[in-house]
Amino acid sequence: MAPQSRITAVLGPTNTGKTHYAIERMLAHRSGVIGLPLRLLAREVYDRVVAARGPSVAALVTGEERIIGPRAKYWICTVEAMPTDLAPDFLAVDEIQLCADPERGHVFTDRLLHARGLHETLFLGSDTMRGAIAALVPGVQFVRRERFSTLTYAGSKKLSRMPPRSAIVGFSVENVYAMAELIRRQKGGAAVVMGALSPRTRNAQVAMYQNGDVDYLVATDAIGMGLNLDISHVAFSATAKFDGWRIRNLFPHEMGQIAGRAGRHTSPGTFGVTGEAAALSPEVIDAIESHRFRPIERLNWRSRDLDFGSLDRLIESLEVQPADTWLTRGREADDLRALKMLADMAVIRDRARTPRDIQRLWEVCRVPDFQGISAQEHANLLLRIFGFLQEGHVPDDWLAAQIRRIDKVHGDIDVLSRRLAYIRTWTYVAQRSGWVSDETHWREETRAVEDRLSDALHGALTRRFVDRRTSVLLRRLKQKESLVAEVNDKGEVMVEGEFVGRLEGFRFRQDDSASPDEARTLRQAAYEALRPEFHLRADRFYNAPDTEIDFTEQGGLMWGDQAVGKLVKGVDVLRPQVEPFVDEEAGHDVTEKVRRRLQHFIDRKVATLFEPLLNLSRDEELSGLARGFAFRLVEALGILPREGVADEVKALDQDMRGSLRKHGVRFGQYTIFLPALLKPAPTRLRLVLWALFNDLDEFPEAPPPGLVTVPNLPDVPKGYYTLSGYFPAGSRAIRIDMLERLADLLRTQDSRAGFEANPDMLSITGLTLEQFADLMQGLGYVAERGEREKQRLEPVVKSEDPEAPANPIPEDEPAALEIAETEVFYTFRWAPKRAPRADKPRRKPGATAPAAKERRAKGKPPRGKQDVKPQGGSARPPRKERIDPDNPFAAALMGLRDKL
Repeated sequence: MAPQSRITAVLGPTNTGKTHYAIERMLAHRSGVIGLPLRLLAREVYDRVVAARGPSVAALVTGEERIIGPRAKYWICTVEAMPTDLAPDFLAVDEIQLCADPERGHVFTDRLLHARGLHETLFLGSDTMRGAIAALVPGVQFVRRERFSTLTYAGSKKLSRMPPRSAIVGFSVENVYAMAELIRRQKGGAAVVMGALSPRTRNAQVAMYQNGDVDYLVATDAIGMGLNLDISHVAFSATAKFDGWRIRNLFPHEMGQIAGRAGRHTSPGTFGVTGEAAALSPEVIDAIESHRFRPIERLNWRSRDLDFGSLDRLIESLEVQPADTWLTRGREADDLRALKMLADMAVIRDRARTPRDIQRLWEVCRVPDFQGISAQEHANLLLRIFGFLQEGHVPDDWLAAQIRRIDKVHGDIDVLSRRLAYIRTWTYVAQRSGWVSDETHWREETRAVEDRLSDALHGALTRRFVDRRTSVLLRRLKQKESLVAEVNDKGEVMVEGEFVGRLEGFRFRQDDSASPDEARTLRQAAYEALRPEFHLRADRFYNAPDTEIDFTEQGGLMWGDQAVGKLVKGVDVLRPQVEPFVDEEAGHDVTEKVRRRLQHFIDRKVATLFEPLLNLSRDEELSGLARGFAFRLVEALGILPREGVADEVKALDQDMRGSLRKHGVRFGQYTIFLPALLKPAPTRLRLVLWALFNDLDEFPEAPPPGLVTVPNLPDVPKGYYTLSGYFPAGSRAIRIDMLERLADLLRTQDSRAGFEANPDMLSITGLTLEQFADLMQGLGYVAERGEREKQRLEPVVKSEDPEAPANPIPEDEPAALEIAETEVFYTFRWAPKRAPRADKPRRKPGATAPAAKERRAKGKPPRGKQDVKPQGGSARPPRKERIDPDNPFAAALMGLRDKL
């Protein structure tokens, strides 16, 4: 700690602005770290810092989130996640009275004793910590902050008579749900806030309360820290709770922390009891109203000097007794309990022998039991994770399977809550450095699943505990409206029974028959009716399955037959962004919900249709030239013309090609491609992504599925046929996979002597002989057209006369077989295009060579046609005539030659 560093304890009750003061002090320094008791509060403070200084200099680090700006200077963390390797100018710890908490107290005590800023350190919390801080922190200065508003006891009230803007506090999930259900029936609805909710769900519920959709909040003691709400009255439904070990009465300072949420800033607040809760004693009332509570005399402590020499020595170092009388060993924490259970297993004793393995085991033991399963089940899960980490990292396929089981948004509140608890475990694992192969991917994946489950849980809570119709009616009773407007199930907006427009997706299309002044009034009234409809539609849309959403070949995004957005160019061709079509009057929340749902849809669509390509890009085993070629293939969306990468292909050895073939890459004669990506669905999306990323004004449409060839049009954008899965050749383009099948057949032919098209070739391409000839010329072959007599075989007819010829010619048709039928055939020879030699002028097509002209003028045959005498005393054997014995016409020729 620098000599000029000062340590200040800012103490006082709730609603004194301590956290706001800490944020201001931190932003006054060049760098800072602030530790907060809850992930929810950390997220709220992070958003405030981002709003003030921007995301690039802010960092949010919790057990389940890690967002670090590129120039991070201000770190907002949960107390457990505070970085210890930084030397910030400023450091603060909020709710420092949690040093006395039996579960987490040792973490707060460690920060109190050891965490310091170079220039300024703040400890924020209750005045009950004054004596402990004075005894343990030398040179500390104290600042007492008084509450902005008064807090008064209001006695007992029934739920049916609870005043608006009230928070009712329960201490079990069942109690909270029961009270919320009762308020829904009597008051129209209530928001629900519990510690087990994700920040996203909690914020959505709080927003519903803050916006006035409901006037009541039912919560656990989770609202005691960090929630700054417009609450006028806090009512306790019970004065005892189960603390994980036993049922005990609430301490006065705990009740004061919760009751202090009433009366924000300068507005006075009240507190009381409801239901079966007994009236508070005068002593407790006085303590809460005057904010005077019994000082904290013992802080929970655990040694930070851990011995990783062996498992037994690690456990002993964790159970060391404190030397200071202000410190005491608290209740055995979950991580230590898990370590002891694992240490009793023989397999762990065999595996955890080195200090490095023991330290890694301790890190695994600190994974919280978010799922609330039994201690043995949690230990078995930790054993599995530890085994994976010893082998390198948690396998992607195993982790994906765990997440896939959770990523389901159907189910009731309890089911969704359990899934949220499960995903928090894998979110925590993904945040640990080195535990997974691709940290960025798995952090985004687990966060996306948590967001989907959070929104689904918010929707389930709203559907169960909010009667929107009653709530809206009650709210409108307080307002004076001159016009009555409504929206029917067809999306028609009616004002005073008259049609004024239609709701298309999330955009209002007003009827243009009204005058400008009348239209302005009707529009205002219509949007009054549309506000709840926007939210309802946004909820339905967000929970709609992907089968109800689709993209058009022009990049539009459709929900059924309604346009709800469009695709826009992203930083990467495989990471497009979305632009929702939402009226500004719908509000930011609706716009964001539509945008998130569309983004989830297109992200999943890309991940599904391009899974082989994405797996190829993520394969860490690919290296060197193979990895570079894989990147080329990914950039080309899975299809590469071979002529453009001929040198790269030659540089790949067989092992490299084999590693690429494992991902389905096929090295064809004309194209390098992944056959799975030639299906209609990936092709359709590939063209959209390609056109989007290349800023095309009009997106070309994919060819109809099932066609082997399509016309080769000259005015299509360059690269269109390749991205469509076709290879242009002549006047048509042939499908890439069928072209490779054709190439396999062509390799069996003698391309120098020439060959004819067989039925298999025509069958593969589905072309006529003339079209096939044009295709072959486009592939680099010379097609020579010829005509010949068509062999016609007459059926053999046996006569009763043994001397009569078989198949006699009828007397009335003596010339039937004398009519010669001709057929057209093509002979194909390979004629690759060669670059002209630099020392010889290139002849024009069809021009005769000078030497050939001279030989023709002398009456000599062209070179190669005359007899050539063997040289050097040897000669090749005469070339055998190639006659197909299965060809009837060829057989007839052979017979005729024998007769001659």
